[in-house]
Amino acid sequence: MAYKPRVETGELLILRILNKRMNLTTEEQLHYKNKEKGFEGEVEFDLLTEKLQCECFILNDLLLEVNNSKFQIDTTFIFQETIYPCEIKNYEGDFIFKPDRLERISGKDYKNPLDQLKRTKFMLRQLLQNLGYNIPIEGTVVFINPEFTLYQAPLNEPIVYHSQLNQFMKKLDMQPSKLTSRHKKLADKLVSLHQIESPYRRLPPYKYTQMRKGMTCITCNSFKITVPTGARKVVCDDCGCEEGFESAVLRNVEEIKLLFPDKKITTNLVFEWCGVVGSKKTIKKFLMKNYRSNGKKKYTYYI
Repeated sequence: MAYKPRVETGELLILRILNKRMNLTTEEQLHYKNKEKGFEGEVEFDLLTEKLQCECFILNDLLLEVNNSKFQIDTTFIFQETIYPCEIKNYEGDFIFKPDRLERISGKDYKNPLDQLKRTKFMLRQLLQNLGYNIPIEGTVVFINPEFTLYQAPLNEPIVYHSQLNQFMKKLDMQPSKLTSRHKKLADKLVSLHQIESPYRRLPPYKYTQMRKGMTCITCNSFKITVPTGARKVVCDDCGCEEGFESAVLRNVEEIKLLFPDKKITTNLVFEWCGVVGSKKTIKKFLMKNYRSNGKKKYTYYI
């Protein structure tokens, strides 16, 4: 199990909501899909690292800062004698390796992730030195997608392709490693230094009035949600998914809080957001049960 688990960033969570509740431009949709695809690739890599039997600390998705410069590491392994950062790329299609970039045969250029890895190693080394650690840093770029092909790539670069993943995991598992309290102290320190808010966050402008109102399916995001008479669940008419009514309401409350942190959560607001699914009385009951109320009567809001 990872010492620091991976979670969706606030940016990705907001983009998911915006994608279903407003009309994103083509560029905004592409940005969202790239974020989603990148996260899927990282999660796929996590499924492999969870099977490792060797002694190591696995820190997922670190955002760190040293000398006023921020850097991000998708996955970091702490072994006895080595720290091993990995950059995970979920690119798909045919690419040509260039010294300063990856060139997609269809025409679009991408930053060379090897440059990103070099910067990461440099910044991490500085940070470790500041913390009093002198541990060798290795690292690799992992192309996780089986539909990815890279032409003309040098053989001596730290690159792992999908077909090499099992071999790579065996290599990690064979690392001679015996962790001590000093390694745990380092892992705890890196986790404590992790910054939740990314400076690379890119969100389209949005307003409450732009949002499509209505409760959505937790599985397929459909707005075709009904509440059977007397039932304590909501049902999606598209995919048939069922969800507890209270759980569905609370999920929608969290959407509002994430998108509009300055808005006061009131019964009327949640009722409007859910698209008049259920009754105000029921929604008020759920809010009183799960949140702390402030104010009186029509001025009551929940935190």
